[in-house]
Amino acid sequence: MAHVTAAERRPQLIAAAIELMAREGVAAGSTRAIAAELGVAQATVHYTFGTKADLYRAVLESLSAELIDGAQRGVAAANGLEEALRATADAFWADLGDRPELHLVWFELVAFSLRTPELRDVVERHYRYMTRIATDALTETGSRTGRGYAVPAEELADFLVTGLDGVCMGYLLRGETEPSPQTRRILDQVVRATLALADARPAPAG
Repeated sequence: MAHVTAAERRPQLIAAAIELMAREGVAAGSTRAIAAELGVAQATVHYTFGTKADLYRAVLESLSAELIDGAQRGVAAANGLEEALRATADAFWADLGDRPELHLVWFELVAFSLRTPELRDVVERHYRYMTRIATDALTETGSRTGRGYAVPAEELADFLVTGLDGVCMGYLLRGETEPSPQTRRILDQVVRATLALADARPAPAG
C-alpha cells in the first residue's frame, strides 16, 4: 500500500469530518469516528492534526474558505463601498444556496465549541480571523476609493459579519431548502444598514 503523507491526508480527514458532522451532527465528530469515516487508524488523525482543537480549527477554516475567496474577489473588483458590500452579499447568497447543510454544521460547531473548554478558543480565534478579513477589505476599499467611514472599520466589519450570521440563522430556522426571496430581502437590508452605519453622524446635542 502506498504511503500517504500528512499533507495529503489532511484534506481527506477534513472532508471526512465535515461529511460526518453534516450527517450525524458535530457531537458525533470524535477523532475515532472521523478516522472510521475515512477508514484509517485513530492515531492517523492525531498524527495529522496534533489535537482535536487543531482538527476543529481546520474544519472551520475549510467551511469558510470558499465564502471568503468569493467575497474577496468581488471586493477587489469593486469601485466603492456599496459595490464591495453587494459583492460580499452575492458571495454569501451563492454559498448559502450551494452548501446549505454546511451552514448548519458551522453554527452547530460554534455552539458545541463554546460549551467545550478546550475548543472555545478555536471559535473565538476564528471569529476574530473572519472579522479581521472583513476589516482589511473595508480598509483597502476605503483607501482605494478615498472614502472615509463614520465609525472605525473594525466596528463596521463586526456589524457586517454579525448581520450575515443573523441572515443565515433565520434561513436555517425557517427551514428553507434553498434561499427564499425573503432571505434575499433581509440580506439586502443588512447591506443597506451597513452602508447607513458607514455614513452615520452623531445626533445633535440637546
